[in-house]
Amino acid sequence: MLEAAGADTGNLTFVAADLTSDAGWPEAIAGCDYVLHVASPFPAAQPKNEDDLIVPAREGALRVLRAARDARVKRVVLTSSFAAVGYSAAPVGRAFTEADWTDPTDEVTAYVKSKTIAERAAWDFIDAEGDGLELAVINPVGILGPVLGAELSTSVQLAVTLMKGAMPGIPQLSFGIVDVRDVADLHLRAMTNPAASGQRFLAISGEVMTMPQMAAVLRARLGDAASRVPTRVLPNWLVRVGGILSPQLRELVPQLGKVKNASNAKAREVLGWEPRSNEDAIVATAESLIALNLLDD
Repeated sequence: MLEAAGADTGNLTFVAADLTSDAGWPEAIAGCDYVLHVASPFPAAQPKNEDDLIVPAREGALRVLRAARDARVKRVVLTSSFAAVGYSAAPVGRAFTEADWTDPTDEVTAYVKSKTIAERAAWDFIDAEGDGLELAVINPVGILGPVLGAELSTSVQLAVTLMKGAMPGIPQLSFGIVDVRDVADLHLRAMTNPAASGQRFLAISGEVMTMPQMAAVLRARLGDAASRVPTRVLPNWLVRVGGILSPQLRELVPQLGKVKNASNAKAREVLGWEPRSNEDAIVATAESLIALNLLDD
């Protein structure tokens, strides 16, 4: 799978480790100069108990940081999320930046809370117990782009839903988008650039897009291959009514009508990051799903 994507796997090795256990982490990190911690639970539906997400996110991050410190790693790059930035009161007259933080005591989902608490815990660890370990954090918005196989992320499921025409219409929701290849590039830049130490970086391609705009891009760029993409836009009241019966729709209701623009200026200026466009990320996602026959019923 990785070879098909152009990756050189000649020096790739694997070590088993678990976010909820101390076992395996020293072996995984031994001999490393840099560590990229990219794993955290992101289910399609919210759990009954929020600790099912919060505990592995927070404790997993701390386990990685402790092991990295003890192994004398130079720097850890932590994959956080826009969830830790933009889910409290919106700034007035500007886009969200790395200076903004979500308040986990607000009425936010378990996932949003988990990412915020985990990132806060990571920074607190560096300040109190880091012993010279450097930390940089990447805060991506919704990650799209080419997929490698059938195990799809929660964000990519959005493209699957549109391409399959799985909804009777399209909710009026807005999302920030970034291509997975650009997220990987930003991690590497944050890993090696001296200026990235102690910094957060928002990963977003540009202006947010609405789901109807995403659907229009798919139909315009893919033609017949996007024939099942809905054209009808659902009014907000109908989504709210549907949320009474559907847990999936219920989770969307709080975000109806909210536009959360974020700035990628810091990543561009400090790290020289140049992401692809929203449109290219959306189309690349769909094309890979088609190529791997992942849209077949």
